[in-house]
Amino acid sequence: MAKYKIEISRSAKKQLKKLPREDQQRVVKAILELAGEPLPRGVRKLAGYDDVFRIRVGRYRIIYSVSSGKLVIIILMIGHRKNVYR
Repeated sequence: MAKYKIEISRSAKKQLKKLPREDQQRVVKAILELAGEPLPRGVRKLAGYDDVFRIRVGRYRIIYSVSSGKLVIIILMIGHRKNVYR
């Protein structure tokens, strides 16, 4: 299986920097794992979108889009579970 390229939106970078250091490391590890497996176990498709998914990393959620044709994953949002869907 080909490895996907990961792109992180500007807003997702800002959201990542606001997380506690230990949580940042866990989230970054999960993002890097998406390059090899874009739809890992436990992934959920978001209702109302064609190619937008979310994965759980502890109390945080990573919202991302997968473009299979171009082999690109775009990280859209990173945030606490109570705020990320707003």
